[in-house]
Amino acid sequence: MTDWEPVIGLEVHVQLATATKAFSPSGTAFGATPNSLTDPTVLGLPGALPVFNRRALQYAIALGLATGCTIRERSRFARKQYFYPDLPKGYQISQYEEPLCEGGAVEFLFGGQVRRVRLTRIHMEEDAGKSIHHSNVASWVDLNRAGVPLCEVVSEPDIRSAEEAAEYMRALRQLVRYLGVSGGDMEKGQLRCDANVSIRPRGQAELGTRAELKNINSFRFVQNAIEHEIARQIRILGSGGTIVQETRLWDSDAGTSRSMRTKEEAEDYRYFPDPDLPVVKVESATLEAIKADLPELPMAKCRRYLDDYGLSEDDARTLTAERSLAEFFDSAVEAHGSSGKGAKAIANWVQSELLRELNRDGKDVGECPIKAPHLAELVSLIEKGTISGKIAKDVFAKMYQTGDPPGIVVEREGLQQISDESAIEEIARKILSENPKQVASYQAGKQNLLGFFVGQVMKATRGKANPKLVNQLLRRLLDE
Repeated sequence: MTDWEPVIGLEVHVQLATATKAFSPSGTAFGATPNSLTDPTVLGLPGALPVFNRRALQYAIALGLATGCTIRERSRFARKQYFYPDLPKGYQISQYEEPLCEGGAVEFLFGGQVRRVRLTRIHMEEDAGKSIHHSNVASWVDLNRAGVPLCEVVSEPDIRSAEEAAEYMRALRQLVRYLGVSGGDMEKGQLRCDANVSIRPRGQAELGTRAELKNINSFRFVQNAIEHEIARQIRILGSGGTIVQETRLWDSDAGTSRSMRTKEEAEDYRYFPDPDLPVVKVESATLEAIKADLPELPMAKCRRYLDDYGLSEDDARTLTAERSLAEFFDSAVEAHGSSGKGAKAIANWVQSELLRELNRDGKDVGECPIKAPHLAELVSLIEKGTISGKIAKDVFAKMYQTGDPPGIVVEREGLQQISDESAIEEIARKILSENPKQVASYQAGKQNLLGFFVGQVMKATRGKANPKLVNQLLRRLLDE
């Protein structure tokens, strides 16, 4: 690897979250009975004509704007012609010379830095069906997926490692989920990746011959497949062989790839404008309306958390992982009315206590019984000294069980912190009088016994005494 540099570009197919297909009224539900979501257009029957799904266009524009693409005022659909058993029309409706979106980039944190992978284009197309193979006995075709609307996000060859490729995929999934344009569920085929991989001697500008790894459907498989392909090409070139441009299929069970076919070029698909579909026109008013509706994007949130709140990169990455979680955190910080220290405290509670409980129960933050302002109130009660940090964990548990705000829990359970100096001093003097041997040992130099006395006072007050005040009073009394 020290002698070779990988060059990687990804083509990611994003299934758009529309209720109906790209060019017909059939549904897009996952897991439906095979071939139940079809119609004459999907089946390619004579006389059936496509009608473009407007919502798919809106979603594609939103993704293009979020990645900084240039949106074409006029784009066109083309027929991409090839034969598959699960492609009944004999062609796929896609875009070629006039894609909807061009340029742009996907940004993400990687190795402590912001990485920016440029995009070539984002174009719209329809999905093909699915072939299901049963050993060597038979194969079936399920056309439920045929015609489902996709965006194909094509990157420039800017990626330099398998790990970075997987992180790019995670960032793209996070982005489409923030936008609400796709569920991004790889297990359901809503995000699939083709990886173009080549290697070249380090320092060489010219690109090597690439191989395409087809239809990879998990972040781990993306990383494993690319690592395997890099090693395969190094072995071939290192032994004096030649890399053949081809399409390879990744077998995740075997941990290896195999050749499917020599790679086609664009001319092999015989693209030509689809005569049944008009030019797609994007009006400026439509563009501005979609732009105004975009949420704060993951990297913008990440930068804000780093710069405004002083959070660590790991904290920012965790809190921005899902839009709902980031919005919960933002609401709590806003309710608290303070950035900086308050935001850090809220971030700690979200990541340690809240996410632990939600993960244990298999819930997302939208199902959380604790409201964001209530978490902010809990942090405020600690800051004011009304409750200690230890008691706050008990209060949090009650809040999660009941959904009650912390003030009500503290009042109901009698959990207010004791900050009355005279009351604590009386208890502390009693503890010292009951433990003369330990007092003598402390005064003889065993100052680690202070923890013993603190523990006894906290036990006597059922954890309600102000720990800071307890420490101060005990030191004074022991030094007298």
